[in-house]
Amino acid sequence: MAKRANAYHCSVEATLDLVGGRHKALILWHLRGGKLRFGELRRLIPQATSKMLTQQLRELEADGMLTRIVYPVVPPKTEYALTALGRSFTPVLEAMCAWGREYLDRLEACAHDGEGAAAGE
Repeated sequence: MAKRANAYHCSVEATLDLVGGRHKALILWHLRGGKLRFGELRRLIPQATSKMLTQQLRELEADGMLTRIVYPVVPPKTEYALTALGRSFTPVLEAMCAWGREYLDRLEACAHDGEGAAAGE
């Protein structure tokens, strides 16, 4: 997609525009290990419908985060892989994973203490 740097008020807004789709971060997370076929991504992200997964993959491809490789065989074989731009996002995904792990640990600790959702205190 043709995006303009001056269309954003801050860099966080630009980042969220690029990877803020419902399943985009999960797609990128799973692709960090290498090429995957559509069916493999579908199994790894079961909460995504085929239609939504296809849409998110197309958007990530259009934004230069991943490549779509179609092999001329029957049945059709399509693989997805991160581009250099997509790979450059891996440290952000790893930081999100670490933060999420700490957050889930905190929620669990609060549940055991009887605090429920008051994990931020």
